[in-house]
Amino acid sequence: MKKVDAQTLNLPVMQSHTNVIQPTLLIFAWTATLLVSSLPSILPQELHVFEALPFLYLRAALLLSFIALGFFWKPARLLRPYFVIFLILYLADALSNWVSATYQWQQWFIGVQPAFTREMLSTQVLRLAVACMIILSVWFIRPRWGMFLLSKGRLDATAEPVRWLGMDQPIRWTRFGLILSVCITAGTLAFLILSSSRSSDLVSRIIPLLPMILVISAMNAFSEEVTYRASLLAPLLTALGKSQALLLTAALFGLWHYYGIPYGVVGVIMAGGLGWLLGKSMLETKGIFWAWFIHFWQDVAIFAFIAAGSIVAGG
Repeated sequence: MKKVDAQTLNLPVMQSHTNVIQPTLLIFAWTATLLVSSLPSILPQELHVFEALPFLYLRAALLLSFIALGFFWKPARLLRPYFVIFLILYLADALSNWVSATYQWQQWFIGVQPAFTREMLSTQVLRLAVACMIILSVWFIRPRWGMFLLSKGRLDATAEPVRWLGMDQPIRWTRFGLILSVCITAGTLAFLILSSSRSSDLVSRIIPLLPMILVISAMNAFSEEVTYRASLLAPLLTALGKSQALLLTAALFGLWHYYGIPYGVVGVIMAGGLGWLLGKSMLETKGIFWAWFIHFWQDVAIFAFIAAGSIVAGG
């Protein structure tokens, strides 16, 4: 079976370094990533240590310093595109948050009913705009990386074994993708049912909103896969290889969902595991379809319970 790596995907191959530099680059990549992740903002909030630190400015300053380091330390050059995309991501998110707080933006959605549709549309339109900014940025930095962003990929590509899932033999993604979709969605539903407030009219409240739930889920899955996974996988794959690229993006995805559903450390572990599998699908199929498809059905379950008002993010 052919191994998936930067060469297989027609990406620039990382130059070989000495055994001293390779571990140093790896430590730098993990340390820098954790410093600009959600972790520094999660810890003070959970420990009630600091109030409202300017994390956007701190992250931007750190990312600029990491980008500049590439001009002085040769191995860091391999990670420079990764940090540039990361910086654009945070600036685009900040712009999105600013727009969402403006009077004009709120007025555009004020007449939309019910409240779920109004809030979700307002949020998802901006998330989609951020995803479009990321797509344009990635194509500008290195057009060949765009395969992760917009290509559906080879849907019947081979999925390599995942021994921690009990999968010892390679299978086709046409089968593995459907199995993951069913299992992840069913597991999410089970968690939501057990942790939500019980209501006899739960189904009756969801059904009228089902078309909007499907639209919102499709938008959210696409935006998150482009923004938080596809855009970061390619530069990391080029610099560090498949294994570390998957682990880093999985860790980021988990931390970004600390205040999601489910909440806390459990949410980080679950989202991280899901992120690893979705990243694996992108690398092995050379496209976004299976990652989007699996994410979409999980989002349908989550947004259905949010629409019914039986569960909220962040605990």
